[in-house]
Amino acid sequence: MAGGKVKILVAPLDWGLGHATRCVPVIREFLAHGAEVEIAVVKANASFFRETFPKLRQRIAPGYNVEYPDHGYNMGLWLLKNGARLNAIMRYEHRYAEEMVARHHYDILFSDNRFAFYSKKAHNVYMTHQRRIAFPPVFSSFEGVGVRWHDARIAHFDEVWVPDVREFPGYAGTLSHVDSCSRPVRFVGPLSRFGESHAALKGTEKDLDVVAVISGVEPSRTRFEDRLRRVLQKIPGRHVMILGQPSVPYSSWTEGNIEFHTHLPTDRFAEMIARSKRVVSRGGYSTVMDMAVLGASCIFVPIPGQYEQVVLAKNLSAAGYAVEIPEDKLGEESLRKALSAEGRVLPPFRQELLRGTVDDLFQNIGK
Repeated sequence: MAGGKVKILVAPLDWGLGHATRCVPVIREFLAHGAEVEIAVVKANASFFRETFPKLRQRIAPGYNVEYPDHGYNMGLWLLKNGARLNAIMRYEHRYAEEMVARHHYDILFSDNRFAFYSKKAHNVYMTHQRRIAFPPVFSSFEGVGVRWHDARIAHFDEVWVPDVREFPGYAGTLSHVDSCSRPVRFVGPLSRFGESHAALKGTEKDLDVVAVISGVEPSRTRFEDRLRRVLQKIPGRHVMILGQPSVPYSSWTEGNIEFHTHLPTDRFAEMIARSKRVVSRGGYSTVMDMAVLGASCIFVPIPGQYEQVVLAKNLSAAGYAVEIPEDKLGEESLRKALSAEGRVLPPFRQELLRGTVDDLFQNIGK
């Protein structure tokens, strides 16, 4: 331990920004416990972490460099198709992790879904919400193989953190709730860039009928925006569309009954969600956790072909926590029906689960 402090290297997977954003509360909790934290970054998430934690040292890490197809993405099928390439990346990633510990003397390596980011000379924590890797129905027979493959990767770590609650279905349903695991499992609750101060916005007056959050890679992002814009123009009320374009200069404008924003900073985004009666968005797991923290009533429209989102939306809809609309069914009639559904609110946010887990972690390594 450097200078009496626990030294930690946090390494999120580079398959979308969601892995980076959900590491934010983990890093904050590590810092609150007095740890020295550094972040293993790739080009895609370096600027995000520089803005969020400008004082923390960054280390350049190897990337997985996933290429997203035009009509969705499925982790399970990518693993099947790219097995040889993935194994090569994992071998390099493991050598990198061992070298980082040897050079910089980290006490803890924290991997968010990086399969081989562990060292024999450190305490290794692995975080994932996909203990079961989702496959499309036609390939569902591979799910058992996927669980066993993933568990074999998990076996190299000392413990597993699941960003969900233990009670089924929680937020991730069948993806996070698996009967057995080769390593101790801790459920740490939903992890979001929005903290307890944002959760306090839940009592805000609901003066917006629909807030639509547009996200994802192209061309699915623009396709979702165009379709939802046409639908909302036909539904009376005061609506907002946040277009998810942080790389373009900020602008806002109004067309008919819809107020548009190219993007919003964290605090304004949280306020806008708090003011909404309903939120319409894609259904990635980071979005689900963000909406849970903010107490949103959600309608999820999964990206076609991105089967993790499809499973999440179905699970949450079946549990009565949200409404699911497949993109090809998104229209005026289906949205009106979804808006009329009552009592669809995600389970409450529980920050104490993460705090208690970090307490136990530091006690277990003697600090």
